[in-house]
Amino acid sequence: MALLDAELWGGRINVGGWTDSTGLVRDVVEPATGKVLGSAGIASRNDVLRAATLAEDVQRDWAATRPEERAAVLRRAGQLWEEHAAEVQDWIVRESGSIPPKAALETHLAASESYEAAALPSHPHGEVLPSDEDRWSFARRRPAGVVGVIAPFNFPLVLSIRSVAPALALGNAVLLKPDPRTAVCGGVALMRIFEEAGLPAGVLSLLPGDAAVGAEVIEAPEVRTISFTGSTAAGRKVGALGGRLLKRVHLELGGNSALIVLPGSELSKAASAGAFGSFMHQGQICMTTGRHFVHESLYDDYVAELSAKADNLPVGDPASGEVALGPVIDERQRDKIDGIVQDAVVQGGRLTAGGTFEGLFYRPTVLADLSLENPAFVEEIFGPVAPVTRFSSIDEVVGMVNASEYGLSVGIVGDLGMAMKIADRVRSGKVHLNEQTVSDEANAPFGGVGVSGTGSRFGGAAANIEAFTDVQWLTMRPEVPEYPF
Repeated sequence: MALLDAELWGGRINVGGWTDSTGLVRDVVEPATGKVLGSAGIASRNDVLRAATLAEDVQRDWAATRPEERAAVLRRAGQLWEEHAAEVQDWIVRESGSIPPKAALETHLAASESYEAAALPSHPHGEVLPSDEDRWSFARRRPAGVVGVIAPFNFPLVLSIRSVAPALALGNAVLLKPDPRTAVCGGVALMRIFEEAGLPAGVLSLLPGDAAVGAEVIEAPEVRTISFTGSTAAGRKVGALGGRLLKRVHLELGGNSALIVLPGSELSKAASAGAFGSFMHQGQICMTTGRHFVHESLYDDYVAELSAKADNLPVGDPASGEVALGPVIDERQRDKIDGIVQDAVVQGGRLTAGGTFEGLFYRPTVLADLSLENPAFVEEIFGPVAPVTRFSSIDEVVGMVNASEYGLSVGIVGDLGMAMKIADRVRSGKVHLNEQTVSDEANAPFGGVGVSGTGSRFGGAAANIEAFTDVQWLTMRPEVPEYPF
């Protein structure tokens, strides 16, 4: 049987094993063709409550498992991602509309996340503290308990595994709620890999569903920590609900990331970086280059070069040919993209490439001469659109970048000395010098500021241990002292 054989998961969820959902069943649709690829079970409230109860029961035993045994499960998961990469990539291409190189990146990162997480069980989990009392004093890290992971559609595998793997490695149980539009590559694939890796039943549950299912995960009394990746609008609701219930909520939200092209930059390389940053995966990435700030000495040539690249990028079904862009995820997303583009032109922007679509295939688009108040510059478009404006001085561009309420990623192309000075002044969770804005590695901290999220809560031992454990103060005396009562 193949890893993702539909006979196993079709119409089902996983709570201690594959079982029929007590909720609905949803078609798994290929956005490029509209073809139905299978059916995914959608969790109900009762499914979530059952999963949370089971997770709390089995989590204690999982946390008590020896570190080497938990590490072995994570290492085996990493190996399985590599062994089944081709099968998983095919699902990522067909279910999420990804081009094959992007799908290959996802399976590579999934393996990397698993291998990095395998080191966490044996990582130091505390420190010895000085004390004015005659005792030993320790701060030690304990598993958070049951963790709810809510992941989006755009990088469905990576944005699930980067929370699931470290949470499991640190002794937690996990309730995973993937976006129902990518329930297989963002949910079933993880469930099957960890099953095959030897994870005990119930430590990971699969609960696909919409926002209502996500709310049930957050509200489940057993769930103490939430790891959410998604839009800023949805994140506000998740944060408000979790805050009301006094639960710890980690939010990785939207972005409107900036690429700064400095004077003297090599034009062809700068435009190539800008095209990749804006058009990779149809612009459906939180780190997508949503604002291009180009020095006035290069502006006209940059717009022309970027527009030529956009006009020449092939768009089509990524499963049937070599294309640079596939479909956007659905009609709602397409219409949002087109609405912002058309409104941008009405409000004074100049369309120099794209701005058209067929079905779910939106042409890579360049918008020039935009004011900072133009909707294409203010809003997160989440589509293959490159809004461009000019700047004349370093002070001006720093102010323009920082004017956005988002603060996820900034790329600066050109003179390194000038770029270093700008990097110290921009407000952003990530800054990449002589790179575009889209980048991620399993061992690197990831997160944004402002309305892009609550800081770096993913990547690297420090961020992951902080995210998925609680600090406990522990003291020890050789004997009970005399108290004055």
